[in-house]
Amino acid sequence: MADIYEQLESRILLLDGGFGTMVQQYGFTEEDYRGERFREWPALLKGCNDLLALTRPEAVREIHVKYLQAGADIIETDSFNANAVSLADYGLEAYAYEMSRAAAAVARSAADEFTARNPQKPRFVAGSMGPTNRTASMSADVANPAAREVTFAQLVEAYTDQARGLLDGGADILLVETIFDTLNAKAALYAIDALAEKLGRTIRVMASGTLADASGRTLSGQTVEAFCTSLSHAQLLSLGLNCAYGAKQLLPYLERLAETAPFRISAHPNAGLPNVMGGYDETPEMFAEDVGEYMRRGLVNIVGGCCGTTPAHIFELSKIACNYAPRPVPAPRRVTTLSGLEPLRIAPETNFVNVGERTNVAGSAKFARLIREGNYEEALSVARAQVDAGAQIVDVCMDDGMIDGVEAMRTFLNLMASEPEIARVPTMIDSSKWEVLAAGLEVTQGKAVVNSISLKEGEAEFLRRAREIHRYGAAAVVMLFDEQGQADTCERKIEVASRAYRLLTDAGFPAEDIIFDPNILAVATGIPEHDGYAKAFIDATRWIKENLPYAKVSGGVSNLSFAFRGNNAVREAMHSAFLYHAIRAGMDMGIVNPQMVKIYSEIEPELLQRVEDVILCRRADAAERLTEYAQQVRTTAETQPQAPDAWRAGTLAERIGHAMLKGVADYIEQDALEGYEALGTPMAVIDTLLMPAMERVGTLFGEGKMFLPQVVKTARVMKRAVAALTPYIEQGGAQTPHNAGKVLIATVKGDVHDIGKNIVAVVMACNGYEIKDLGVMVESQRIVEEAVAWGADCICLSGLITPSLDEMAHVCEELERRALRLPVIIGGATTSNLHTAVKIAPVYSGLVIHSPNASRNSQILAQLLGPDGQLYADKVRADQQALRSDYLRAERTRNLIPIVEVRKTRKGAAPHLPVEPLHPGRMVFPDFDVADAEPYIDWSFFFAAWGLKGRYPEILDHPEKGAEARKVFADAEALLARIRDERLLTLQAAVGIFPARAEGDDIWITDQKGRERRLAMLRNQTRGEENRSLADCIAPQGDWIGCFAVTAGIGLRELCEKFRAEGDDYGAIMAKLLADRLTEAFAEAVHTFVRRQMWGYETGEPLTPQQTVRGQYRGRRMAFGYPASPDHSLKREVFDLLSVEMTTGMKLTENYMIDPGEALCGLMFADADYFSVGTIDTKQLLDYARRRGMEVEEIKKLIPNNI
Repeated sequence: MADIYEQLESRILLLDGGFGTMVQQYGFTEEDYRGERFREWPALLKGCNDLLALTRPEAVREIHVKYLQAGADIIETDSFNANAVSLADYGLEAYAYEMSRAAAAVARSAADEFTARNPQKPRFVAGSMGPTNRTASMSADVANPAAREVTFAQLVEAYTDQARGLLDGGADILLVETIFDTLNAKAALYAIDALAEKLGRTIRVMASGTLADASGRTLSGQTVEAFCTSLSHAQLLSLGLNCAYGAKQLLPYLERLAETAPFRISAHPNAGLPNVMGGYDETPEMFAEDVGEYMRRGLVNIVGGCCGTTPAHIFELSKIACNYAPRPVPAPRRVTTLSGLEPLRIAPETNFVNVGERTNVAGSAKFARLIREGNYEEALSVARAQVDAGAQIVDVCMDDGMIDGVEAMRTFLNLMASEPEIARVPTMIDSSKWEVLAAGLEVTQGKAVVNSISLKEGEAEFLRRAREIHRYGAAAVVMLFDEQGQADTCERKIEVASRAYRLLTDAGFPAEDIIFDPNILAVATGIPEHDGYAKAFIDATRWIKENLPYAKVSGGVSNLSFAFRGNNAVREAMHSAFLYHAIRAGMDMGIVNPQMVKIYSEIEPELLQRVEDVILCRRADAAERLTEYAQQVRTTAETQPQAPDAWRAGTLAERIGHAMLKGVADYIEQDALEGYEALGTPMAVIDTLLMPAMERVGTLFGEGKMFLPQVVKTARVMKRAVAALTPYIEQGGAQTPHNAGKVLIATVKGDVHDIGKNIVAVVMACNGYEIKDLGVMVESQRIVEEAVAWGADCICLSGLITPSLDEMAHVCEELERRALRLPVIIGGATTSNLHTAVKIAPVYSGLVIHSPNASRNSQILAQLLGPDGQLYADKVRADQQALRSDYLRAERTRNLIPIVEVRKTRKGAAPHLPVEPLHPGRMVFPDFDVADAEPYIDWSFFFAAWGLKGRYPEILDHPEKGAEARKVFADAEALLARIRDERLLTLQAAVGIFPARAEGDDIWITDQKGRERRLAMLRNQTRGEENRSLADCIAPQGDWIGCFAVTAGIGLRELCEKFRAEGDDYGAIMAKLLADRLTEAFAEAVHTFVRRQMWGYETGEPLTPQQTVRGQYRGRRMAFGYPASPDHSLKREVFDLLSVEMTTGMKLTENYMIDPGEALCGLMFADADYFSVGTIDTKQLLDYARRRGMEVEEIKKLIPNNI
């Protein structure tokens, strides 16, 4: 059976279209559905399409055949609802396996028939597995949001039965499709994975989600990115989207999926949106035009149709699919990513991730009481408050002797799922009991974190639990315990962590899903053995981050200060100082109470010193000194209580700065208005008092001295201050003439920050501009569509976080695709003139301008829309071009490793054992038989030269290009026969194998008279690449190298002149193209001869010509002028070594071109790989010119693309 992976590598595959759409055309009656077998069935069966595989298999097969005739590569089985959960509506649960098997068998029969007709186009069967008609993560009972109609275990059982039937019937792939609830899909994937393990085989799986409405989320509330993250644990053949939307409406979400997914991408949209009668009006041509856009943008690997599509729609896709390359599967990003309704990436730019700890019955007496009382509604408010305060993950623990942990975990997580504001963040399922962890995993649709597993019960149980966690699609906290107990010293922590990491990664558990907890233990307890606990955690964290790639580190911070309970001033300082040092060492996340963390830079210096003495174990009496200081703090607090509002005595700037830093909003409106009175304008307050305070907070956050919950509080203070000033901003613009222009403003997708955007909107409105504010998290496509529909004169894009910069570029790309030229103004904390010039402006033919603050937007537009607008636009573009040029010059230099360093490390050098040739020396082929070169012709390039893009031989059967391709091919074969039989062209070559050695970046070749000739090579210097040189492929102590020069162009000039004299330009072009192809084929034939006969290192069964053309052999043939050896002048040395001009009809021109032009010249290596030299620096250029014995300017002309 053909390998679908091989097919997917080379082309976009076609899925079939709507099965139900085709069934409707048959007009089946109730009796048709029943057939003889179910004539007396008590329930109505019409509409149960899956039953047709048993009662009307001939009709099912006929539908499959129509799609196969249309060009479908993959057909879906008639089994969408063939599972016990869905079939319960008909009382047919017991027939689920039989229906599934029968559906697969019918499809298998049809697919095999078409594969047999054309083995070059194999057909595949995908076993369709729908979402069922029940949802596992939502309640159907509005009065009981914790209730569920179906459990995870019931879904697993139903999907297992269905998958078994489909596989037994002959399905190649299982397609879990139309996923509206990710938890249902996770149950299907769990079932398939468990079945694969039981059967001892690999099961290929496609998964495809469906979006519910214009929000672009699944029905269960997940964004496209969160949906992808939730299924990322499965080794999917592809991940895609289908149904709900037409192809045009699906495009922006497919783009988002393609940006995120580590898998191949599939798409099978509906034939547009349904009309008022529930039908679909999009013609096959319209459908193909919209789906073609997916291919043009390189988004997809598999395309097909869903509701409303027919074989005609698939036929239209078959006409265009071969014109586009499939989307390359991206390299694994290895970034820890979790999800609730939205994704959470844990990467360096995320800073520290806060895990809320108040929904833990062991850590919060209030929460424990609420759970014991069954007061889940109020318990939910605890979770909500944590998320509102900035918790990025919510830890849920129900471990209490008086609580049924399984039931409480299940109920509370179900309730959390019903609250979008809580459910948007991932969950940490926390328990020491496996059954509680499993209960939590079975009700969580996102990618959660299990807290925790350890080696305490031995390796077998540790790995068993890890496998289950991965099968559920979760990450895992690994506590550093083993059979000996808790790892308390740095050495023990390293020992246990390295062992656990090795066990997990060897078992296939992703390293990025491993979160180590090296155990934060109490310090300064009075027990000397405890003094090093904090330092041991920090040191172990540093070691883990340096030695265990992609793993993360977490911990429960409050344990640290257990010895100082009741003394919050000391505890807060301890937590902040510890986090500061642990984060610098690499700690990624932690369970932290935001109320018990102080801003690091605000800790009183003496307290900070004593705290850090304890944490870093800097002196033997550190614990004693901190205890003494803590007592002083307690005594001072009792005898000299400080007024809580003492900070109000400072200056206005100090008060506003304090309020912003501490997140105190009680007086901010009052202070903002005082600033307005003092400074005269509301914008002066924003620019000179509020923004500097915000910038300081941003700096502290970036340095790890503040944490997200504190930043969230600061943002709330800022919003209240701006709200107090807004009426005065508006009042200032009351007399401004209106109709200055229409401005659409939005915060881009992925960004929820709106303070800056709101200020800009108010200021511009006050300057006479009509404003349309789309809010936050706005898709690029919507921004463009709204701007066009509204008739905007300008688009203003806002964003605070780094990923927003890419989204701004996407908006400009969308404008460019639609040939629009609306000016775009870019603003926000992470934006800059340089980034706008380098990354955004080049993707858009319109004007893109960076604005540094809210006041500048109006000034920019006044100039742009004024009488001298074109002069202003030209100046902006010129300034941006200057910025780009300066940046690119610096970047080229910065990205190059100095040539001295590169040569010293020689990272590109690989171990190489020289192979002595059987027949060294030269050999000439004066008249090589065309028939021996012909099998090596790569016809795909031949057709491409005629503008007929597509793979040979598939292009001969192409529905649109096939007829023309067959005609051209017939003409080519006829002329090739004449060339062969009448000897119209002569194939000549000179080859040789010579002794060689490498010295630095030079290859020294000894000719047949014993003289050494230098072939100077270039070396790649690009940072992050392998920095190879072809000299690396030759051993310094002595080796061998091949040289070649080949042509199939002797006689071509005369042949073409003859055709043209006869008025046959077509024949002349055909002869030229065949000579090109014959030259390449001849080079492959000669290289094969050298490998097997002259050099002799290739033995065994000879490769087929097809394998040879694909390069499936040892060694490489490197032609001059190609990326690894771009200097054409090296042909001179090879021509002299081989005496080419004396023994063949080839000549070398003064510009180092070969006459005839249909020729190749280069080197052969027994061990080498293709690479590109890329850009070189000035030092290598000068050195290369010296080694070549040429002037620098001459070298620059020879290799301009490398300078």
